Amino acid sequence: MTQALSVIDLLRELVAVSTPSSVSNLPLLHRVSAHLAPLGWHVMLFPYADEKGIEKANLIARPNGYRGQDKEQDKIDLAFICHTDTVPYAADWAGALHLEESEGMLHGCGSCDVKGALACFLAAVVGAKSDAIRSNVALILTADEEIGCKGMERLLGATNLRIGSALVSEPTSLRPGIAGKGYGLARIRVEGREAHSAFPQQGISAISIAARLIAKIEDSFIPSRHDRLFDPPHTTLNIGVIEGGTAKNIIPGQCSFLVEWRAIPGEETGAVFNRISALIEEVRQSPSSPEHAAIHIEQLRDESGFAPASVGTLQERLATLVAHEPVGISFGSEASRVARIADEVIVIGPGDMHTAHSARECVPIAELQQWTRVLRSLLTV
Repeated sequence: MTQALSVIDLLRELVAVSTPSSVSNLPLLHRVSAHLAPLGWHVMLFPYADEKGIEKANLIARPNGYRGQDKEQDKIDLAFICHTDTVPYAADWAGALHLEESEGMLHGCGSCDVKGALACFLAAVVGAKSDAIRSNVALILTADEEIGCKGMERLLGATNLRIGSALVSEPTSLRPGIAGKGYGLARIRVEGREAHSAFPQQGISAISIAARLIAKIEDSFIPSRHDRLFDPPHTTLNIGVIEGGTAKNIIPGQCSFLVEWRAIPGEETGAVFNRISALIEEVRQSPSSPEHAAIHIEQLRDESGFAPASVGTLQERLATLVAHEPVGISFGSEASRVARIADEVIVIGPGDMHTAHSARECVPIAELQQWTRVLRSLLTV
């Protein structure tokens, strides 16, 4: 029976369901619903088909004691938010869907990002008396977080959600993440002119121009603001992908690269993109710039982070339950979206993001057990 399942049993069940963003998350939602329905929870699904026609859904579940007339519209005092998708796992990771214990850690795909947190929520609920659960709490599960928080965007568009305090599940080693960096991405494309490498004077190397531009962007990127909540304590920039050229003996006529940045809260939206655009314009106007070369920049993403709440009632409560100082998180999460409709947002969960998205993914059993106790305390009267 569900009541006999431990947090480890529940996590083993959740990990066994493969949920990379490329497949439907409905099997996982059905398993969660199967645990909540016998306890009287009201489960609402918000189905949709993704860009490839794959059926998915978001979920809002409310406890038996809730007496609202419009359960997905009324303000939620405390929302526990968890995404259901994982990143793809390597084909040679034979144990990806089989939870394995080793030296106090549980290994498996999604074990910390973030099925471990969901297992804790279910364990906290099924281990409590149904009439002890606070009436105005909710479980919110989303799809497609790993590919741009698309499920949360759909859910916010389909409802009028309003939240007092929100717990957004991500592996933080149970450190309360009270602020988060934003995320930006741009593609820069350089057009030169192809020629045989035996006659370089007839061509314009797009790769050479791109290389000089990359050096200029990196050398000129000096953070203007600092926030000690974060590590590192400033906006960061990365150039992680570059593509160009067609053959070793052809002057490359095309080259493109991606620039990614993670801005601390308070950095004005568009500020980093505008700085990069200004540097590109300097290169265009430089006397040494080849006359027939062209440089184009395309903004792909520019999302704000979230700052600490002015009144942190949940943060105060967590301070008595979790012995960790609050931090800022540098990785992306749904918190930036939730911050639009919540009074307070905290990112927290068992496990360490440094192990996520790899065959090293694991979660400490002790943290699972501790977070289950904390959630039971937060969810019950």
